[in-house]
Amino acid sequence: MTIAANKETHGFQTEVKQLLQLMINSLYSNKEIFLRELISNAADAADKLRFIALERPKLLEDNPDLAVQVSFNAKAKTVTIKDNGIGMSRGEVIDNLGTIAKSGSREFLSALTGDQTKDRELIGQFGVGFYSSFIVADKVEVKTRHAELSAEEGVCWTSSGEGDYEIETIEKVERGTEIILHLKNDAKEFLDTNRLRHIITKYCDHINLPVMMEKQEFDKDGKIIKKKKVEFEAINKATALWTLAKKDISAEQYKEFYKYIAHDFADPVNWSHNKVEGKQDYTTLLYLPSRAPFDLYDQEQRHGLKLYVQKVFIMDDADHFLPRYLRFVKGVVDSKDLPLNVSREILQHSSLVDKIKTASIKRVLAMLEKLAENTEEYQTLWDQLGKVLKEGPIEDIDNKERIAKLLRFASTHNDNDKQNISLAAYIERMQKGQDKIYYITAESYMTAKHSPQLEVFNAKGIEVLLLTDPVDEWLISYLTEFDGKALQSVAKGDLDLSKMEKKEDKKVKEKLENDFASVVKQVKEVLGDKVNEVRLTDRLTTSPACVVSEESAMGIQMQKMMAAAGQTMPSSKPIFELNPQHKLIENLKVQTDDEQFKKWSEVLFDQAILAEGGHLDDPAGFVQRLNGLLEKVA
Repeated sequence: MTIAANKETHGFQTEVKQLLQLMINSLYSNKEIFLRELISNAADAADKLRFIALERPKLLEDNPDLAVQVSFNAKAKTVTIKDNGIGMSRGEVIDNLGTIAKSGSREFLSALTGDQTKDRELIGQFGVGFYSSFIVADKVEVKTRHAELSAEEGVCWTSSGEGDYEIETIEKVERGTEIILHLKNDAKEFLDTNRLRHIITKYCDHINLPVMMEKQEFDKDGKIIKKKKVEFEAINKATALWTLAKKDISAEQYKEFYKYIAHDFADPVNWSHNKVEGKQDYTTLLYLPSRAPFDLYDQEQRHGLKLYVQKVFIMDDADHFLPRYLRFVKGVVDSKDLPLNVSREILQHSSLVDKIKTASIKRVLAMLEKLAENTEEYQTLWDQLGKVLKEGPIEDIDNKERIAKLLRFASTHNDNDKQNISLAAYIERMQKGQDKIYYITAESYMTAKHSPQLEVFNAKGIEVLLLTDPVDEWLISYLTEFDGKALQSVAKGDLDLSKMEKKEDKKVKEKLENDFASVVKQVKEVLGDKVNEVRLTDRLTTSPACVVSEESAMGIQMQKMMAAAGQTMPSSKPIFELNPQHKLIENLKVQTDDEQFKKWSEVLFDQAILAEGGHLDDPAGFVQRLNGLLEKVA
């Protein structure tokens, strides 16, 4: 049969070109991972075919025994990885092999430093998959046919991994994919049976799919007996790791299985392997990664666990079994009780899914709690995943207290921005008479640390949590107390430190309120509807003034974030507080020039807005007024 070649040349996506060059250089010392990545892809292709065949069993009739074959030709200097899985159509080949089908690729590439050690970690974090072929090959051929297409609709993809690739239509009798690697001169080590078998055993024992190589027999002199008919044998154990008893699985096997399902180079921090038997039978194997997945904050990216039913693959990234704040967790769920024709709708309303989800959350939190006993290890994990864990109290009301114990924050207790203060540790250091956990939100650590609202707290030695992650604004609206102690913003509402005040302090406060009553009234008249209220402050010791919000009002940072998201915000007027013990406020008291009083009031108010990271409606007017006042004293 004659087939129209339909041969075309395409250019690689720009990101692919960059990734290939960086990857080849950075991963040069770990070349063997190409085989792990390609076999992993082949196993995924088999899983996908199994799933589709649940509804269309005819797809498996002609070749029901799914497997991966690995072979080599020493004379031609090629290694071939062949599978009989789902295969690809022409469009899928272009989409999967010509582009990085992963959002955030530009951000990933911009994060690369040129340091091979660091770049290797980043590339491993991003995942390399098929492109690892070019670590060992100077030419790669891919012959593939989708299981639902005819033999005449096969596709051949060829590239040297540089600027472009060729693609043409071919006849391919068997479904699936065959990858032929033309090895570089420095990769001849892989033209060896023992080398390839060792790699397969090392990386692929846990894959629930046989990885086959040519069966070898030796004569009495140890030489290979050549046969007319080639026979293949399974090199790996081909047993689903999660189905084995925990006592039969080594730590190294657990780690390699994690790398397989997570496409990560680094070892996991910990894992939890559980089998539940009784009214419902299911197994879960859950992993905590040592670093954040690259697409962790991509809202469009699906995260979840691999779902199997009686070892039959159902779906990748099943997000029904863990909430979004635990989306960094990788693992497997295998149930005997979910129906094989399961759909997303059935899963969402299944009582068994709810039970598995509840149990999985508890197991992940238990792993995190155990890890938190080791301060250094937990801090490393928190630095990577802390912002996501802060979403926990918002999403998971039932486990809010457990999650709150795992949270870490920066605070005035330290001289750096390290988020290493737990709420429990904060409570242990609370001052006598202190009954609240105080915090401040800001857009940056420096803004929070130098906020005027902290002055009285610093003077009294009261610790304040410094919340600078965007998620913190939402967190504190759900996490309003911890261990019976209310969380209180130092920049909202009335500040009541009366339980920690001395009697003489109260008398001084009362006198100042009487002495400055007219100043407060006059400043309110000057500022008019810019402010909700003007009053004397208990917060300041060295600054002349500050702005605070009503207890129930939205803070400045939340307003800015909502506005940045395009939300129309209701107007919220701040409270303007004056420090009567500051020289500038004392000068206001004796100021007889109404115009000067007005300028000073407006400048002090604008300064207070700026100190909190706010924006001025009329910055040019502020500069003009300030310059005018400076000219008076120059």
